[in-house]
Amino acid sequence: MRATIQLCTYNRAGLLARVLDACFDQTMGKNQYEVVVVDDGSTDETPAALEAARRRATCALTVVTQPNAGLARARNAGIARAGGERIIFIDDDVLPIPTFVAEHLRAADRHPAFIVRGGAIEVEDPDVLPPPIWNIRNYSGNYFWTTNVSVPLATIRAIGGFDESFAEYGWEDIDVGLRLRASGVRATFHPSALVYHVKPRPNGASIDKMIAQARAQARTAVRLVRRHPNWRAHLATGINPVQLQFHAVLRRTKAEDRLRRRLQGVAPDRPLGRSELRAVRALANEAYFAELERALQSDGT
Repeated sequence: MRATIQLCTYNRAGLLARVLDACFDQTMGKNQYEVVVVDDGSTDETPAALEAARRRATCALTVVTQPNAGLARARNAGIARAGGERIIFIDDDVLPIPTFVAEHLRAADRHPAFIVRGGAIEVEDPDVLPPPIWNIRNYSGNYFWTTNVSVPLATIRAIGGFDESFAEYGWEDIDVGLRLRASGVRATFHPSALVYHVKPRPNGASIDKMIAQARAQARTAVRLVRRHPNWRAHLATGINPVQLQFHAVLRRTKAEDRLRRRLQGVAPDRPLGRSELRAVRALANEAYFAELERALQSDGT
């Protein structure tokens, strides 16, 4: 078994069948790779979607079910069940192209010990996909980004997998990347190992969810910096004097109040317009830094 595609899922039954079909529809020999899915306590139709996927799977499919415990623990459950020489991490909103596994392995043949970072094209609609041609607009500089990344299975196990103290949203994959980098593991970017990352346009009902997610990410950012007190973590999380002071000044100008007024009356089921989406992202960003300040004070950092 040369490779394992590993993904975790939570309450995304509507897209999961498409994701798994894309994983099955690979140019690699069906005995050369497998798929390992961890259902992190979904409460929607995910179990039924996984059972249907078992019946049509064209490669080995392993399904692990656990009570909802967060992505880090789910990733570790997937790592424990993986059997491929190289483990390829994706998310449950990612559609790999047919040559996806083959391209990860082609890059790994040139750099066997390296992390291989693949390319991702963001799309709003899984039924409207552009040509599979990556360009710099979709670049991510993350050293280890589980939307599309692979590493030797032995390497990820050697560092202890994911840190399960990252129980809330955010930074668990960045932590892995920082630990791998500190261990001397190098990375290569191979955009031909390509996926479509499905990111539907948020609607009015998404506003509170985006803000709550930003606050959770702020709390885990403090954990990241505590584990990695270096410039990379401080810069990535915004835990540095320049960014903290800038957003403290911004809060005193009541920018958050103006943004909330801009979004009043948005219907829950209406997709956000461009200016509204900018406003929501700005509001979530301010929520992040406000929560960051509270978390830092609570932590004594």
